[in-house]
Amino acid sequence: MRNTTSTQRNTLEGFNTASDDDAFRTLLPLCSADRWARAVAAGRPYADLGALLEASDRVFGELEVADLDAALAGHPRIGDRVGGDDEAARLSRSEQSAMQSADQQVADQILAGNAAYEQRFDRVFLIRAAGRAPEEILAELQRRLGNDPATEVAEVREQLRQITRLRLEATFSA
Repeated sequence: MRNTTSTQRNTLEGFNTASDDDAFRTLLPLCSADRWARAVAAGRPYADLGALLEASDRVFGELEVADLDAALAGHPRIGDRVGGDDEAARLSRSEQSAMQSADQQVADQILAGNAAYEQRFDRVFLIRAAGRAPEEILAELQRRLGNDPATEVAEVREQLRQITRLRLEATFSA
């Protein structure tokens, strides 16, 4: 069994030639849905980053609600301070960096919105925070509170797909 280093796995060539277990472990911090990570790892080798992204997108279309919920377990609430020094924590801190500039009123409204969302949908509110201002995140949270459950599952799937795509690009870009 080949033992690859993190640096080797974080190149597409290294990822393509890694053991199944190493490939799975490389993907899991990017999206903590086991089914997604196993399916994407099983699709190797990928000719290029575009092929990897297309495969990831395809797998997202096949995920069940339970898979989405498993993936959400790897995401902190918007606005929470993310602790830890693992890859998933580092990614979340980077993605939510704009929340550090939120004024107190917006931060408080997001906190209240998170609670209302969790009560309504029984899951953490997930949004691609990268590239979004705190006010935009708040507006999306408020809008999505009006969704019916099926519409919200579709929104969660799409947001998770976008987050994972950005993480794949960051991990495997040369």
